[in-house]
Amino acid sequence: MSNKLIKFEIVTPERVVLKEQVVQITVPTKQGEITVLPNHIPLVASLMPGVIEIIREDGNSEIMSVSGGFIEVLKDKVVILADTAEMAEEIDMTRVEEARERAEKTVKELRHFDRERFAGINAGIAKELARSRAVKRWKKIKKID
Repeated sequence: MSNKLIKFEIVTPERVVLKEQVVQITVPTKQGEITVLPNHIPLVASLMPGVIEIIREDGNSEIMSVSGGFIEVLKDKVVILADTAEMAEEIDMTRVEEARERAEKTVKELRHFDRERFAGINAGIAKELARSRAVKRWKKIKKID
């Protein structure tokens, strides 16, 4: 393997979203956004809902949405275990907006709710916002209106 490439894999409980060699990976962690390049120091970090961007060997970008999970950076490999993850081109923006609106409406309608339910609703909103940002970034990169 060339020192310029990283073995990258992103997996959810349902499927392997992507498995290939890449030049770099940018992910949203709880400590902030990080970019992993070849020969990065080993680390494990929690992921926040947000956008993952990878750069392929040919210089093209790939955009994904992630709702949370973990990243493990090893000597020659990066593995993301995600709660949910989708390629930006797979995301239906109409459904994203509908889900976000339903979640926000639920928050406004609830007068009394417990912290667990509130956290769950907020996590749903964060997931939909991450999906929306992923699609918008993907469209910008691909120059799609």
